[in-house]
Amino acid sequence: MMIRTRFALPAIALFVAGCSTSSTPPASAVPEPSPTVAASVSAAASASAGPSQTSSPTSAPKLTFSVATYPVPSGSRPHDVAPAADGGIWYTAQGSGELGWLDPKSGEVREVALGTGSAPHGVIVGPDGAPWVTDSGLNAIVRVDPDTLAVEVHSLPSLVPNVNLNTAVFDGDGILWFTGQAGWYGRLDPASGAVEVFTAPRGVGPYGITATPDGEIYFSSLAGSYLGEVERSTGEVRVIEPPTAGAGLRRAWSDSEGRIWVSEWNAGQVGVYDPETDAWREWPLPGDGAQAYAVFVDEGDAVWLTDFGGNAIVRFDPTSEEFLDFPAESQPANVRQLHGRPGEVWGAESAADRLVVVRRSP
Repeated sequence: MMIRTRFALPAIALFVAGCSTSSTPPASAVPEPSPTVAASVSAAASASAGPSQTSSPTSAPKLTFSVATYPVPSGSRPHDVAPAADGGIWYTAQGSGELGWLDPKSGEVREVALGTGSAPHGVIVGPDGAPWVTDSGLNAIVRVDPDTLAVEVHSLPSLVPNVNLNTAVFDGDGILWFTGQAGWYGRLDPASGAVEVFTAPRGVGPYGITATPDGEIYFSSLAGSYLGEVERSTGEVRVIEPPTAGAGLRRAWSDSEGRIWVSEWNAGQVGVYDPETDAWREWPLPGDGAQAYAVFVDEGDAVWLTDFGGNAIVRFDPTSEEFLDFPAESQPANVRQLHGRPGEVWGAESAADRLVVVRRSP
């Protein structure tokens, strides 16, 4: 096991995020950010009156945000992130085959080699407080001890081909479920180490995966363009069709009510499925050529997405149906996944070897 420790200072940039309706671009211009100047973002949390007008700032409380980026070692190509229990941030260094940990206070970075051929994709923190990694290069689920940084590899069955492991989540019983974009999904029992793999409906495509507050499992299929509801006892899947054919459901995240939010890559939309009513709603992201990659629902049920087409992080308020746009400084940034803790939304700028955080002030 190889562990590298490095230090780097964060860059804090100024962004002014405009408000827009679900079908119009942000009204406010975005000034050129400075990588060395600290600043904050103020945006009215109210629906805009049109592409060039906003409602009175007294009509609703304002939300204040700041945006900061943190460099990680060159060539890391960070992909997914997960807040660590100690206040740090775990990230998968897909380019170097390592799991990284960043201390936002000091800028310290540690990277742990996961094994020869490693190409880690997703990372989550399990009920045990440890990071669990879906490693497409190793065709295995990897656990890293958060204290000793010891690496434990759970290989998929030898008769199963490389499934192109993507993302993972724990269900209500502590079982880890994962997706494989080559046309697979499966589960790992951490207690026994047993791994089961299932073929997915429509073949290639399983990508994002999420658990509801009740512990139920749903995954999204990018190529198959559907939402899959998993019957946990049998492993069977019910295919749920979105309203937009061929939308390309990339990632999925449950809100506090158990509604499943999805990023629609091909359609440039955000969608939500309500299991209680079996109904969908969809909204196009602002601007032309939107490509919704990641989706994350924060502690207040605000929905965050990354837009590759707009090179931005986007916040969507389901109540007002309003978008706030946070354009990236890096050209491009290619933020591939979002995660967070109360008051913070984190992402990984895979094209710029940086992590990025949007912080909300009280």
